[in-house]
Amino acid sequence: MHQGNQTIVSEFFLLGLTVGCEQQQIVFILFLCMYLITMVGNLLIILAIVSDTHLHSPMYFFLANLSFTDICFTTTTVPKMLADIRSQHPTISFEGCLTQMYFFMLLVDLDNFLLAAMAYDRYIAICHPLHYVTLLNTKQCAFLVVIPWVVSNLVSVLHLSLLSRLTFCNQIEIPHFFCDLEPVLRLACSDTKINYLMIFAIGGAVIFFPVTFILVTYAFIGSTVLRVPSTRGKWKTFSTRGSHLSAVALFYGSIVGVYFLPYSAYSAERGKVSAIMYTIITPMMNPFIYSLRNKDMKRALRRLFSSKSFFWSW
Repeated sequence: MHQGNQTIVSEFFLLGLTVGCEQQQIVFILFLCMYLITMVGNLLIILAIVSDTHLHSPMYFFLANLSFTDICFTTTTVPKMLADIRSQHPTISFEGCLTQMYFFMLLVDLDNFLLAAMAYDRYIAICHPLHYVTLLNTKQCAFLVVIPWVVSNLVSVLHLSLLSRLTFCNQIEIPHFFCDLEPVLRLACSDTKINYLMIFAIGGAVIFFPVTFILVTYAFIGSTVLRVPSTRGKWKTFSTRGSHLSAVALFYGSIVGVYFLPYSAYSAERGKVSAIMYTIITPMMNPFIYSLRNKDMKRALRRLFSSKSFFWSW
């Protein structure tokens, strides 16, 4: 239905990944395998933490929440992308697009806050071990998970409320494999200044404060570890924290590359690559990062696999 030069949009066309017809099958199998690895890896982390009482501590509580968030986060985009690769007409309704954006923004912000909560846990454990039980009791842990849910919901609702006020032109092709805020805003006919202002102001604050907090806490951790007399103890702590910081750098670096570069520097292809990094690669890597260097987690996983009840449950 038309109103002058504007259109009331009922659906968008997702252009997806730029691959030839002969590569579609390979790309489909590749991303399907990555999705399954992400699902199984994060589910095993959750099951191991729930089933092993030795892992009922704040650190693993946050890790279980991160794994659950990563499962939901990846499921928000990848199944639709896989269906679109096999489809001859990859479309998504306007309402479906808004729903996907809501959950995507909600879960990416949750990942962001949970990484900060995990950094805070390590800071207390290493820098203030005598106060660990007091500062991270059950109530405090619940607070550090519930508040991010509330804030992330408010941020998502704010962006979608502003987006729903826009009108769109006849151009309804999204050069992406899912409904992301930046590509959708570029299709709008009406003024999007307030939308971009909110991305830089609210979105920037949501990213800036957690990542600054993570860097500051790790600076204190590094300072404390350097005072440890044992060289072996220093190396063990730095190697474990280095893996976490690598995941943090990958996650935040790709997000900044999509949302916080100047408007003129935007590239659809670079946006797709960055989105793949933090929507697929990072959630797939997290189970390996937080288990391969963790003796307690590896022991819990061995117990899980050796448990008869585990196999009967499947």
